[in-house]
Amino acid sequence: MTDPFSVSISVRGYETDSQGHLNQAVYLQYAEHARWSVLRAAGIEQADLLAKGVGPVALENTIRYFSELRAGDEVEVTCVFVWGERKTFRIEQSITKTDGTKAAELRSVGGLLDLGERQMVADPREYFRALADDPAVIGL
Repeated sequence: MTDPFSVSISVRGYETDSQGHLNQAVYLQYAEHARWSVLRAAGIEQADLLAKGVGPVALENTIRYFSELRAGDEVEVTCVFVWGERKTFRIEQSITKTDGTKAAELRSVGGLLDLGERQMVADPREYFRALADDPAVIGL
C-alpha cells in the first residue's frame, strides 16, 4: 500500500476541554477509531479476531502534539501498520486538519493476545493475513 489509510473525523464540542481545545484523551480515541477502520477495510472485524481466540493489545502509545484542535475542525486520521519479525508491531498515525496543519503524531506498539493462554502470539502477521480479505490494506 503506497498511501496511508485515513478516516475523516469532525471534532465534536463535547470532546473539548475547558480551554476549548480537543481533550488529550480523545486523540487516542481518534487513533483507535482509525485502527479499527483500517482493519475493517482489510476485511477483518472484531468478531473475526475473537472467533480465532485473539485480540489486539496496546503496549505503548506516544502522542506528540503540534497544533490545537477545536470544535468543528475537520481532520484526517491516518494509520499505517509497520510489521516486525516478532510478537509486536508498530502503528504510525497522524492527525491533520483539512488545511494541512498537522495537529498530532501518534506512535504505538501493539501485539495480538491469545485470549485463552493470556500470552502474546508469536507472529501476529499470520493471524491478520489469514483473516484479511485484502491484506495489502494493512501492509501484508
